[in-house]
Parts: sequence; C-alpha cells; structure tokens
Amino acid sequence: MIRFLIFVFLLYLLYRVIRWLFSYSPKTLGRKDSNEMIDEMVQDPYCKTYFPLRDAKKREIDGKWYYFCSDSCYEKFEKQLHSREGK
Repeated sequence: MIRFLIFVFLLYLLYRVIRWLFSYSPKTLGRKDSNEMIDEMVQDPYCKTYFPLRDAKKREIDGKWYYFCSDSCYEKFEKQLHSREGK
C-alpha cells in the first residue's frame, strides 16, 4: 500500500513538473507582461525594413516616436526631414 501511495505521489510530481515546463512559451520568456509578444515587428520609416521592436533604435521627433533599424537610417531620415522643411 505504501508503495502505491509513493508511486501516485511521484506521478503527481512528474505531472506538475511537465506542466510547469510547458507553461513557458518563447513568446513569454523574459517579459513582464505575458500577453505581450516578444517579437512585435515594426517598420523603419526610412528604409521600410521590418524588424523586431526589441532591436529598434527609438527616437522621438516632433512629439512622435519613430523606430529605426540602425543609426544610419535615423540620420538619413533626419536629413530627409530637414530637406523637406527647407522647401
């Protein structure tokens, strides 16, 4: 009888461990908010490339946030913006 109870207890522990391991998905690892996706894609306004938001170079221009894939795209975008304002 004791063997049976130990066996049931070990099965329960195994069930809990497996359930715990499968409760973590790649989308939720390392995030504070589990509803938030880890690889939300954004588009660079200059080169039109899509890339993950976590890799973005964030810049605020005239009260609006822009996301760039690199510093060079940001600089080119800024030059383009200034040339439009000069016309």
